[in-house]
Amino acid sequence: MDLRKLKTLIDLVSESNVSELEITEAEGKVRIVKSGGAVVQQYAPAPAPMAQAPAQPMAAPVAELPAPAPAEPAGHVVKSPMVGTFYRASSPGAKPFVEVGSQVKEGETICIIEAMKILNEIEADKTGTVTRILGENGQAVEYGQPLFVIE
Repeated sequence: MDLRKLKTLIDLVSESNVSELEITEAEGKVRIVKSGGAVVQQYAPAPAPMAQAPAQPMAAPVAELPAPAPAEPAGHVVKSPMVGTFYRASSPGAKPFVEVGSQVKEGETICIIEAMKILNEIEADKTGTVTRILGENGQAVEYGQPLFVIE
């Protein structure tokens, strides 16, 4: 921005009731703030377009290591087929469908997942004994999240 133009803008702000003026042009941005009796000026030139990326960075960024994935439980894992809320029983006061140590048959209901106000019965996809219950009652579950381990 032209120095004469800046001087004119500063004079206009100092002589007027305007307390702050900001102008953005192709060459850059000027902000003039009247503080008490003095006029404060800030100038930021427009960033020059980069023709190409620098050949070598100044400092190598520190790489963050991803958290280790939780180990898959031993046995057959029954995973959530949808996103929703996990329930172990058909109603709040009812007995849970299965407990640790329960014998289940393929096709037997083992829990309910509520999705969009619809209660979806989730069935065992393998006959065996429930060795672990990985979902918490009333907990939100994701698609593919492990819920039970059957051996």
